[in-house]
Order: sequence, then structure tokens, then C-alpha cells
Amino acid sequence: MNIEIVPFKMEYATAFRDLNVEWLEKFFIVEPHDKEVLSNCKENIIDEGGFIYFAKIDTEIVGCFAFLKVENGIFELTKMAVSPEYRGKKIGQHLLQFSIDTAKDKGFKEVLLYSSRKLENAIHLYRKYGFKEVPLEPNTPYKRADIKMVMKIV
Repeated sequence: MNIEIVPFKMEYATAFRDLNVEWLEKFFIVEPHDKEVLSNCKENIIDEGGFIYFAKIDTEIVGCFAFLKVENGIFELTKMAVSPEYRGKKIGQHLLQFSIDTAKDKGFKEVLLYSSRKLENAIHLYRKYGFKEVPLEPNTPYKRADIKMVMKIV
């Protein structure tokens, strides 16, 4: 299975939304913040200085993630998703390693993420790749978030 990681194209915007809505509805709810970002991903992520990448197998988009710009040099790793048919095939690991490599290549200072302890596999993966838990601020952007993790890049 040859996994290619490709940057955002408008033709992939629907896949970005659909991949994320699937897991959000399965485990949580799609919050207003999610709806806004997912329905206008180019405007809310790319045009604001962020990035979106996709895992592609042949011509099929099977996963994605985004870097949402927080401030200069600090980005939130967000909206990481893998198609249900492709879970368990290490695509999430490919995406996470690619995200770390990209953060280093682009000279990010720090990558942060919000998650839920309910997503045990994801939390385990983040820890395995070097993310450290930090205190969660009271007004997080997501109601489902009960853990914040950070990786210092430079």
C-alpha cells in the first residue's frame, strides 16, 4: 500500500469535511467551531496561514490533518482523520510523522493539539511521537477537549 501525502487542493475540501464529520459524529458531536472550520477550510485554515494535508492511496483520499496558525511559529495540529476502511493500517502514524517533519521543515517553534482522553489510541500515538501533556486552559476551542498536548520543535 503506497501512501502519498499531498497538500490541500480545493477538490479535496469535501473529503476533509467528510472524514472529520465521520469521526466527530461517531465519538462526539460536530460543534459550531468544527462546522465553521470544516465548511470553509480554505478560508479558515489556508488563508489564515495554516496548512492542510491529505493521505492518498492511488486516487482515493483516505486521511487528513491540518495545521491551524495560532500565532507566529505556533500551530495547532487539528482535524486529523482516517477513513474507517483504512484505520489500523498505520495511516495515522504516517500523517503524524509527516506533520512533525513538516513542522521542522517550516521552522515552527511549537505544535499544540487538543484531544479527548476518550480517544485512547490517539493519545497513545501523540505520546509515542513526543507530545507532552500541558495544563488545559479553561476556555478551549472545543467542548470535547479534556487534554492539551504540546511538542516543542525548535
